[in-house]
Amino acid sequence: MQDKFIKDRHILKYDEEQLNHVKLGITTREDGLSDYPRNAFNMARYIDDNQDNITKHQELLASIIQFPREQWVFPIQTHENRVVEVNQEDRGANIDCLTHELHGVDGFYTFEKDVLLTMCYADCVPIYFYSEKHQYIGLAHAGWKGTVGQIVNQMVKHIPFDLNDLKVVVGPATSNSYEINDDIKHQFEDLPIDTHQYIETRGKNRHGIDLKKANAMLLEHDGVPKDNIYITNYATSEDLSLFFSYRVEKGNTGRMLAYIGQ
Repeated sequence: MQDKFIKDRHILKYDEEQLNHVKLGITTREDGLSDYPRNAFNMARYIDDNQDNITKHQELLASIIQFPREQWVFPIQTHENRVVEVNQEDRGANIDCLTHELHGVDGFYTFEKDVLLTMCYADCVPIYFYSEKHQYIGLAHAGWKGTVGQIVNQMVKHIPFDLNDLKVVVGPATSNSYEINDDIKHQFEDLPIDTHQYIETRGKNRHGIDLKKANAMLLEHDGVPKDNIYITNYATSEDLSLFFSYRVEKGNTGRMLAYIGQ
């Protein structure tokens, strides 16, 4: 079965027949201007890169997806579980330069049009939320800390409509080649989902974890219908021709930009 993330120039765009007004996707690492690493399409201002490169990459992406940079919103992520609502007044936050606006936000949403929610990733899980019926979009950032903190459940708590009307897309992230130790595994054991379904013990103090599946299971536990959750097969740690991988590249790499707008 073909993945619903379809490769296009500089992006993987989510292709869903029933999706009419929402634009949803993630950038790739290919054919950029950055030397971090070479010819990288880096989208993060917070790493060691020429700021003009990021601006030019933003301008190119804006042209590709037909969503002006002036309408983008970018929070400062801190691997926690704080969720906020944004609106048109927040547009432009942290796009031209980083500020103190929206600091410590790893999940956000809006009911307003002409707003593009954006966040950077390089192994953590981008989780997109939308309901065209209710003109709602949301985006969350879930690494292992955000998953333990149940960021997706915090997102669901802010949804005022029937969850049968909600669609969730779990985007490209690391595979279960991502390993955690016993201490982190014990934190996951406190969650209300079965660790045996997404954690594989491989040896002493070594456990492979499927963060995409864990977040999908947390969403189901909170009442999101399983049929309303789509999980991509793309794995950042398995394809360095398409994606940056913080873990594989030991932090010396760029970041993709996940986006959703209406």
